[in-house]
Amino acid sequence: MTDTSGRSAAEKTLRHAFRGALLADGDTGYDAARAIWNAMHDRRPALIAQCRDAADVSAAVRYAAAAGLGVTVRGGGHNVAGTAVADGAVMIDLSRLRDVDVDPVAATADAGGGCLLRDLDAATLAHGLACPSGVVSHTGLGGLALGGGYGWLARKWGLTCDHLISAEVVLADGSVVRASADEHPDLYWALRGGGGNLGIVTRFRLRLRPVGPVHQHTGVWPLAQAAQALQAYREFAVAQPADLHTVGALKIAGRQEWVPAEVRGAPALFLTAAWFGDPASGPAHTNPLFERVPPAAEVRQTMSYATLQALGDHSEPHGNRYFTKSCYLSELTSGAIAQLLGAAADVRSSRSSIDFEYLRGAIAETPDDATAFPRRDAPYICTVSAQWTDVAEDAGNIEWTRESVDRLRDWQHGGAYVNYLQDEPPGKVREVYGESRYARLSALKDRYDPTDLLTGNRNVSTTVATFQ
Repeated sequence: MTDTSGRSAAEKTLRHAFRGALLADGDTGYDAARAIWNAMHDRRPALIAQCRDAADVSAAVRYAAAAGLGVTVRGGGHNVAGTAVADGAVMIDLSRLRDVDVDPVAATADAGGGCLLRDLDAATLAHGLACPSGVVSHTGLGGLALGGGYGWLARKWGLTCDHLISAEVVLADGSVVRASADEHPDLYWALRGGGGNLGIVTRFRLRLRPVGPVHQHTGVWPLAQAAQALQAYREFAVAQPADLHTVGALKIAGRQEWVPAEVRGAPALFLTAAWFGDPASGPAHTNPLFERVPPAAEVRQTMSYATLQALGDHSEPHGNRYFTKSCYLSELTSGAIAQLLGAAADVRSSRSSIDFEYLRGAIAETPDDATAFPRRDAPYICTVSAQWTDVAEDAGNIEWTRESVDRLRDWQHGGAYVNYLQDEPPGKVREVYGESRYARLSALKDRYDPTDLLTGNRNVSTTVATFQ
């Protein structure tokens, strides 16, 4: 640990070079800047560096190293594990880096490292283009992309990380480099799904895809009929064409007008099919799912892609308490379905949900060794997300989340989605990436962050730390 005089000198150097705002405990704006989406994480950084550009990020990184402090990075502040903030660390706040420049001819976008998904969508959709990304518009682009990036367009076009063309990256020594297929290709490989362990991305260049209106079809079934509906979903999902993506959720039914009164307030199954081809042909592709086991109610609508992207916003507000676990499933057998329904029946909070979807498509078509992202061959992902507001209910909701995933252990494909890792046992990150991929990431950690400065995430250790 650096002595007090050394830290003071380092801070003086930082304040001389820094163009953004520096906030310490007691400063106006400090509490607002340290607050993140998941209220479970109430932490107090030693310093919050609200950066204006890569030079500011570089200065903040050099300060942290000189002062002997850890580093966290805040993009959207939406990671469920609260990786954006840590007690006594330097928070590098990228929330001022939210500009997006679109080249509609080249179908590319240059996006600041602090962009939210809504910032990216607003800029690109004006040109009928989008980068495949997540399903909650206040999610940060950086964390999502560096950890993978599932979303509505993943089966059709691939993950967010698959659309990274290049990145401006501040390394742990404060140097600024560009990573692409031609420059620092090993770093470029790691940025695409490696979890952000090797550098701080201040700018992304992304490939865009054409998008238009979407045909959406949703049905709801009471839990008593959910097993039959899920068996139908299992057969339907594996045969989906590229333009179709169908997701499921087990949750307490709300009071929307279209939901029957007898279903409201009880655990229910929701299936939603989104068709990305010509909306006029959408019903022919989605109706078969709902005709085999008719739902208690259903709704069909054509909407803009922007509307689709914002549908999840209301269900995941800032300031609630969240605990999430995920797993991949090899198959959706009758036994797995029974366990899913048992977990749904035992839910502790009306805000919680069990979400699942059939993957593959373009995700699996990318060669496994092309990027750092693991488990591309997984057929299904299942995400158990508890959400509540009362601190006194923490233990029960965390227990329900863990038990719900554990119920599925006989059908698990291995690993988990790195963006949903939270409160994990030692060795979990290694399990997620697998031995060979983890070893490759660890060797890159030796090269790009040998002092292990950037540990405020699902960290991959240096080889020295790994094999001690």
